Amino acid sequence: MRAKVVIFPVKGRNWCFSTSVQPLLSDSAASLTPSTFKDLFAKISFSNPKPFAYNAELLVDFVANKMNNAWMGLEKAPDGTFKSKIHGLGIRLLARVKPSELFLKSIPKEVTNVEITYPSSLNPRLVRRRLRHIASRGTIIHKKYFYGSVSLLPLTTAFTVLPLPNIPFFWVLFRTYSHWRALQGSEQLLQLVSDCSQETESDVSKHNVKNSLNTPWVLRPSKELEELLRRGDDRDGLGKCAISDICKKYDLNTHAVLKYRDSM
Repeated sequence: MRAKVVIFPVKGRNWCFSTSVQPLLSDSAASLTPSTFKDLFAKISFSNPKPFAYNAELLVDFVANKMNNAWMGLEKAPDGTFKSKIHGLGIRLLARVKPSELFLKSIPKEVTNVEITYPSSLNPRLVRRRLRHIASRGTIIHKKYFYGSVSLLPLTTAFTVLPLPNIPFFWVLFRTYSHWRALQGSEQLLQLVSDCSQETESDVSKHNVKNSLNTPWVLRPSKELEELLRRGDDRDGLGKCAISDICKKYDLNTHAVLKYRDSM
């Protein structure tokens, strides 16, 4: 699987890191996440045990799928209802999640190639260095917050005695899953972009799309992205119209890009 990473400055020293993951033709189809406990039990075979990591991954995906379905149910709740208010609270909490976490979560462990698109005016070594930095920093931060969230889970279960939905438990459970996914993504990305780290600047500039299937990473300078940035440059950072055009061109999440621009 190949991850297409788009990197560009949005405001001062704030850079945007966003992905568009596309499977290669040679990749085998990913196994579907079980939707019921019966399907989950069938995939976790005790007569022919699977590796512990595989079973743990399957269980986490199953729980995440259940949480996602419950969240979609809250979205459809009529305005003014208790479920609608819970959904509004969740939106406000999700707005506090940093865009770098969303970026690292979007890197699946199946990724074997990273194609990095960036404005042609930027130094390719600087681009790769900053990508390595955000991946390295993510391994430290999200490992710490993952263990912290896990330690809070037993405490939040005490709220189950109340006759209301245990919102603290489900929020901490979601944050545990989110930090774990971000940790996995940061470790995978760091491994990919750190390969061949001893190459010189001339060696870096020689990487192109032709050998992208043989190397774990490839740099692609884009004059079109450079032109979009030049036209949308503003004193307060990249304008919303320019961000919208870039997101449409490279299939990016506009909300996440705006969070990069507005973050300090």
